[in-house]
Amino acid sequence: MGEIDLSADDAHQLFDRMQMLKAFDETEAGVKGLTDSGLLKIPTIFVRPPDELAEESTYQRTQIQVPVIDLSEIKNSDRRKTIVEEVRIAAETWGFFQVVNHGIPRTVLDGMIDGIREFNEQKIEEKKKYYTRDIKRMVRYHSNFDLFSSKTANWRDTLSISISDQIHPHELPASCRESTLEYSKHVSILGNTLLELLSEALGLKPDHLNKILECSKGHRISSHYYPPCPEPELTLGTTQHSDPGFLTILLQNEIGGLQVLYQDQWVDIEPSLGGLVVNIADLLQLVSNGKFVSNKHRVVANRIGPRISVASFFSGPVREVKVYGPIKELISDENPAKYRDVILSDYLLKFLNTGLDENLGLDYYKL
Repeated sequence: MGEIDLSADDAHQLFDRMQMLKAFDETEAGVKGLTDSGLLKIPTIFVRPPDELAEESTYQRTQIQVPVIDLSEIKNSDRRKTIVEEVRIAAETWGFFQVVNHGIPRTVLDGMIDGIREFNEQKIEEKKKYYTRDIKRMVRYHSNFDLFSSKTANWRDTLSISISDQIHPHELPASCRESTLEYSKHVSILGNTLLELLSEALGLKPDHLNKILECSKGHRISSHYYPPCPEPELTLGTTQHSDPGFLTILLQNEIGGLQVLYQDQWVDIEPSLGGLVVNIADLLQLVSNGKFVSNKHRVVANRIGPRISVASFFSGPVREVKVYGPIKELISDENPAKYRDVILSDYLLKFLNTGLDENLGLDYYKL
């Protein structure tokens, strides 16, 4: 009673798909292993459903761009007020913006990209040492964290590193160890700065998101490698989704592909020299009681590549028991809470155990 009634053909197709997924996963070579083999057509596990492909033609393309915010002279009080206002408008409308003059040296940015390129392009035997689907591992290399739960696999490989006091430098791959540690120090400072600006944009004290809510306590760096794709129109680099944490800071190389869904249009976020992309994530929408928006975004596949991006996710103290709900100062009789409280660890586990294409984001938690 209540079971899904599958026809023999459907059951056979599901079995075949699972066998293909397992075979791909067991190579531990990722998508790059496929492109290195010289294939001219992508395997069916990467091909999007016909209804999704048909829907692409209904989206309008636009030339508008996400806001760009200059963080120079941020310590000047008048200039800071202007920056806070620009951040507020971007966070309330787009949920995305780019930052320039953010304080991270260009050499550090380039070093991070080069380190990830070196990791992915080294001998497969060395990469396999880090290949795992164990989400408890501090360092893990994989292709599609949701490989077995999503409808369609994405055209990318990922090296994910949890940055905390518990990780030892020698746990990181030698090819990107120094560059990752150096970038992490800088991006942590920037994350704190941005959360201060966002606190002020909410009308709160600058340290509210950092100190009281501990939004910046630890972060995870997911470095994505998108190889060239022979049939980019049939697949995606990353399925449309919103990020689960508080804030994401993204570094990308010169190959584009990132798009944000804005007013029912996919808007390209073109890479800018030395710039970083910042986006509001679901938990920040939740604690701001919907004042800030966490927008859907995706990465399209490309015939040229590799595209390399480095996402730093600020999701709070993920290894502690922590409960988050709308900030009390932001709710009232006129503006009641829109979301229920969530236990951070349970919330993040739900995200990781659900395919990106099935994840309903904050819809689960609406009151």
